[in-house]
Amino acid sequence: MKEIVLKTKALTKRYKKFTALDSADLTVYKGDIYGLIGRNGAGKTTLMKTITGLTDKTSGDYEIFGKTGAAAERERRRIGCLIENPSFFGSMTAYRNLKYYCLQKGITDLSKIDEVLSLVNLTEARDRKFKQFSLGMKQRLGIAFAMLDDPDLVVLDEPINGLDPIGISELRDTFHMLNRERGVTFMISSHILSELYAVANRFIFIDSGHVLKELTKEELDLECSRCLVVKTADTKAAVTVIEDKLHISDYKVIDSGEIRVYDQSARPDELNRVLIKADVPVSGISEAGISLEDYFKSLVGEGQK
Repeated sequence: MKEIVLKTKALTKRYKKFTALDSADLTVYKGDIYGLIGRNGAGKTTLMKTITGLTDKTSGDYEIFGKTGAAAERERRRIGCLIENPSFFGSMTAYRNLKYYCLQKGITDLSKIDEVLSLVNLTEARDRKFKQFSLGMKQRLGIAFAMLDDPDLVVLDEPINGLDPIGISELRDTFHMLNRERGVTFMISSHILSELYAVANRFIFIDSGHVLKELTKEELDLECSRCLVVKTADTKAAVTVIEDKLHISDYKVIDSGEIRVYDQSARPDELNRVLIKADVPVSGISEAGISLEDYFKSLVGEGQK
């Protein structure tokens, strides 16, 4: 079983009368890349600030690397974050900017600076002034800053915001490399859902301070895949007919009243005819399959009911 690096239970943050984070429950496993999806004001940044200690929780609990209370606070040194961009000095080089933060963090081994610059492909730019950097280079320097403490979990708020396609691609490669070679767990928020989908293998949907759903990439693909949705009061009998009469194995029973058939050769008219002939009650057969954006919209709609 995978190690749990972060677990929250009813985590809540209020600002006077406004509840920014409302009883959030989530679990983050070691070695995964999480995409945190939500609109502006949904609670993403508040969640990130709370688990990294940039703001105090109002109520609820959390575990960091299996520790709670004061022990969890000490474990925060294993978390790197880039939530509110560090104030890099424009007239200073990349190296000197990171040296400044090493001194602030109490890091005495300055070889870490060249190490993290290499991790984000900025070695050749180590002696260039920050004000000469492109936006993509500035974002990668921010990630180098987050990596200074050798973190096991890195939390990034909108790291690809404002980047061009090349800059986004470079950052995506950096995340995958750090995850693959260093085993770093990531939690990344972004408004660009297609790019978040390209980098993450797990997803957390959040709206109005509530965690609506946690899904693996495979589960999300199933939710969004084109399929035929069979509504029936007898899923057990329907499955028997689907397998024995239609020889279809690519399906999933969603609940006691719904089956999703993913076999692209299946036709709704034939499916309906065979089920009715076998005396299976069918209340409806429809086509489904939506984009990630539409799926998010449907979740947000459900969350507001």
